[in-house]
Amino acid sequence: MVWQIRLLAPALLFCLAVFGQQDRGRAEFVGGTLSGMPNGVNGLLKTTDKEYLVFVTRRWTFKVLYERVNLIEYGQQVSRRYALAVLISPVLVLSKKRKHFLSMGFLDDEGRQQALVFHVDKNDIRLLLAALEARTGRRVEFQDQEARKAGKG
Repeated sequence: MVWQIRLLAPALLFCLAVFGQQDRGRAEFVGGTLSGMPNGVNGLLKTTDKEYLVFVTRRWTFKVLYERVNLIEYGQQVSRRYALAVLISPVLVLSKKRKHFLSMGFLDDEGRQQALVFHVDKNDIRLLLAALEARTGRRVEFQDQEARKAGKG
């Protein structure tokens, strides 16, 4: 029974990403080659448009054509919670905080290579990765085994 659920989970995520109205995708723009958008801007990565990945913030809206995306990479940064451990409990030293990063490469309108890096909310990363694979036709590259495990479920 468990193996059947594990086999069905990727298919379910794929269907939800393509056919569902995935309007979640809380993300922070960490950096990249975009001029004009400062680092640290929070917004939503939307995959509901059939042609464009859309990053919407309070001040900006940025679109990337799915067909121009040539790299999707997912990785995690793991840090221990030392500050909290000192203040609250030494048990927290054993806990880890994971940050989920999505890196994308794409060609802009002038044919130049561009890059974007987002810190994505942990509750939104799996569906976002499935949607990007479905829309772009590209496979997600994982930085390491831990990222692969977290990204695939």
